[in-house]
Amino acid sequence: MATKKERRALGWAGSGLMAFLCVVWLLPVVVVLFNSFKNKLFINLEPFSLPTEQTFIGLENYETAIDKYGFLDSVGWTVFITVGSVAVILICTSMCAWYITRVQNRFTKAVYYLCVFSMVVPFQMVMFTLSLIADRLGLSTPWGIIVIYLGFGAGLAVFMFCGFVKTIPIEIEEAALIDGAGPIRTFFTVVIPIMKPTFISVGILQTMWIWNDFLLPYLVLDTTKYKTISIVIQFMKGSYGRVDMGAIMAALIMAVIPVVVFYLSCQKYIIKGVAAGAVKG
Repeated sequence: MATKKERRALGWAGSGLMAFLCVVWLLPVVVVLFNSFKNKLFINLEPFSLPTEQTFIGLENYETAIDKYGFLDSVGWTVFITVGSVAVILICTSMCAWYITRVQNRFTKAVYYLCVFSMVVPFQMVMFTLSLIADRLGLSTPWGIIVIYLGFGAGLAVFMFCGFVKTIPIEIEEAALIDGAGPIRTFFTVVIPIMKPTFISVGILQTMWIWNDFLLPYLVLDTTKYKTISIVIQFMKGSYGRVDMGAIMAALIMAVIPVVVFYLSCQKYIIKGVAAGAVKG
């Protein structure tokens, strides 16, 4: 067995390794931050140098991203799509998981295996057909794409919720039914509070996926009217190889800020939810 001194040395070595990995991971973010304040002509020439009196242009890149490319509009549509999609996914998939877990028959088993199968189907297999169907059904809008995100996000969410519902004692639900609560009331007043840890875990996964998604909105949305953050950043790459690197750097920093604010404001609930979900799931 390792001695106390050896364990302490291993602990210091592990902490040092993690600190090094954190610095390596944060370095690209710091480079993007510095370059967002530099003239776009110098970003390609001196990408790793700090801004100087010659290269520093203040907030000009941020103003270009907002005024010229409509970045704030894209933030609004991205927030709408993300919040709406996550809310719909959480409510619909949790109800579906509760039903197929409590009602054991061929239909519910088929629905469960269909959800599991949907997780292994590559998006590239259906993206062109999906784009055509979405256009025919009028789903090429921010509120229409929520329905599509529900279809793609249901598989993982139902799978995770089913695993948690199985750990909930059915006697709790039976007691609520005896007290006169119907199935809907039982679900919203009894089951959902117990499922809060999994709600948080699934919500984090879905939020990160939808917020950063580029391909699905690009294929489905009418980009002449609606653009998400990822689409706007892609449009900053103009024709004939022209790339507005300054605006791209500024847009990347502004795109990261809401995610950082979301994490810092919900940090306590995120850690608690992930830990509880790991124990009970």
